[in-house]
Amino acid sequence: MRAAIGRYFAWSFGVTILGLVLAVWLGWRQGGAAGALSFGIIATVLAVLEISLSFDNAIVNANKLDTMSEVWRRRFLTWGILIAVFGMRIVFPLAVVVVAAGVGPWEAVRLAAAEPAEYARIMEEAHLSITAFGGTFLMMVALSFFIDESKEVDWFGSLERRLRRAAGVQGLQIGLVLVVLVSFAVVLDPVDTGTFLFSALLGLLSFLALDMLGNWLDAEEEVGAAARAGGLGAFLYLEVLDASFSFDGVIGAFAVTKNLFLIAIGLGIGAMYVRSMTIMLVEKRTLAEFRYLEHGAFYSILVLSVLMFAQTLVHVPEAITGLLGAALIGVALWSSIRHNRAQEIREA
Repeated sequence: MRAAIGRYFAWSFGVTILGLVLAVWLGWRQGGAAGALSFGIIATVLAVLEISLSFDNAIVNANKLDTMSEVWRRRFLTWGILIAVFGMRIVFPLAVVVVAAGVGPWEAVRLAAAEPAEYARIMEEAHLSITAFGGTFLMMVALSFFIDESKEVDWFGSLERRLRRAAGVQGLQIGLVLVVLVSFAVVLDPVDTGTFLFSALLGLLSFLALDMLGNWLDAEEEVGAAARAGGLGAFLYLEVLDASFSFDGVIGAFAVTKNLFLIAIGLGIGAMYVRSMTIMLVEKRTLAEFRYLEHGAFYSILVLSVLMFAQTLVHVPEAITGLLGAALIGVALWSSIRHNRAQEIREA
């Protein structure tokens, strides 16, 4: 058992050691022994935060990867994780500052290194746009899972059967999301309403564009015209999905520390564990063995999307987000185990 876990998490353990050493070194340079201890603790807290927020991300990734070709699966687990670690945890916060403050990339790097408080302030000002985009995209992801005629397994039977039967109503998911957006827009400060709705609609359009791209590429693959391209739609979908999941962690990290490089180390360590969990779920066929685990992940995504919208009005601690997601997945796992035991009794 330990050997199996070690095989899946070997790279994660290595990155953890390297990241903590780097964090301690940065802390030592800035504040001696006290700085080294502080930076090491903060990096550990950020890594745990990222892992707790990303259980559902790993399950959804595993579900999508299970249908991808081996070539595209390898590409996501190599290139995809590099994009996730360096793109979302380093380039994305820098890009937000470049756009929000109207400065060049090098100036954004200088702000991150020399003026972390100002850098964090600019990131905080962009919080409304980020949460509106991410919340909309994630809500569409969750609703598209439940409002699906081809869905065969129901966890909360009565509710999910109704949603499945309603899948014949064209654009139902979009309509529900728009109702949520209007509800929040009504209670927002009028000054922020335009920014909120514009960013939310960008999130909606991004989901629809990726969904159409995936369907088109799948159709091309079915007729044999683009066998290689068939995995591209899923690859892009997973990258944007990972970005949406990461918004919460990146923004929340600035509440822990204003040091961008320390944030990148801590969240990068967490992202490696998400990759390891994804590989383990795919290879051990855990989703097939625990039938409600995937449902727990998508309920967690739905809750996360609502909490992201709520953050436009009030501050929601990241610990609550992580605990709710982990709790839903834990209940789904427990329900799956109960179902398996009942099935074994019936068969016996």
